[in-house]
Amino acid sequence: MTEQATHGNGVERWWPGLSIDAKHRVLAAIEGAGDAEEVELDEVVSAEISERVGGSAATPVRLSRKDCDYIRTQVEAVD
Repeated sequence: MTEQATHGNGVERWWPGLSIDAKHRVLAAIEGAGDAEEVELDEVVSAEISERVGGSAATPVRLSRKDCDYIRTQVEAVD
């Protein structure tokens, strides 16, 4: 995770509290990125994360492969 992208706050801090819709959007972005080194999240999800960590909503959140791997281990059945 790049410090700039997540405002110095780890995915472990914001992932558990994200809305279900945002989690679905993150998972779709990860799947759509394939083998990319970084996954840039859309502005809706970036804004929700920024609200949780106190960052700038204008900065897109980018996930590293390590962040994506963490998220994959945290997936629960929803809906």
